[in-house]
Amino acid sequence: MQIRLGYELVYACPQPTPMILTLNVHYSRVSDLVVPDHIVTQPAVPITGYRDGFGNWCSRLVAPTGEIRISTDAVINDTGLPDPTDLSATQHAVEDLPNDTLVYLQGSRYCETDRLSEIAWSLFGKSPPGWRRVQAISDYVHAHIHFGYQHARATKTALEAYQERMGVCRDYTHLAIAFCRCMNIPARYCTGYLGDIGVPPAPEPMDFSAWFEAYLGGRWHTFDPRNQVPRIGRVLIAQGRDAADVPLSNAFGPNTLKGFKVWTDELRLTQ
Repeated sequence: MQIRLGYELVYACPQPTPMILTLNVHYSRVSDLVVPDHIVTQPAVPITGYRDGFGNWCSRLVAPTGEIRISTDAVINDTGLPDPTDLSATQHAVEDLPNDTLVYLQGSRYCETDRLSEIAWSLFGKSPPGWRRVQAISDYVHAHIHFGYQHARATKTALEAYQERMGVCRDYTHLAIAFCRCMNIPARYCTGYLGDIGVPPAPEPMDFSAWFEAYLGGRWHTFDPRNQVPRIGRVLIAQGRDAADVPLSNAFGPNTLKGFKVWTDELRLTQ
């Protein structure tokens, strides 16, 4: 199957404002792109790119005074299959974990493992290790947090999400990641596109999505405590320790977000 995906962001800046964008499809999916996701700006400004420490593709520009429209409109091939599951995936002893996974065991800006460890062990200490433990964490977070965009707050941490029991997909993700790390399971934050493909359309406007990956059985596996069912058409943009590592845009100066649209739609191919 093919998916049309893209976005249109409109910023107003009172002065020239440097920006870093993390908006391109992840390198692991670039070969699937049929129409590339080149970033287009109006007015046109120079854009340069680099890889961050997590391998994500980032773009640098300077937004001029006034409004700037940042957009892309791409097409990507997808298997059309739901997220895979592997009930046999085992949990590694910490001493056996690959070096590059260890950073995803540590506390981070939004995932306070030191303050959630006792809670995590009381909730999940008797659960079977491996896939079933991560699934138990995801199930708990899904039931514990009430979803609502009115509950969104850019500074909300995993502990605050646990205490307030309200939030958006990033809050579900942060809490599940923190619990996994407390249980010695590497977990990393993911952001990307996830449309209503194969499920009833959501009443809310389309947005970017957050989920997480846990390292089990020698590889990374996708879990989504917000939606809690395997989904079709998930397209990764970036990965990091938490949302602080993968902001879609980071502006170094005053600005106002005046427009925000995201689309992720299955293309119906004609014979």
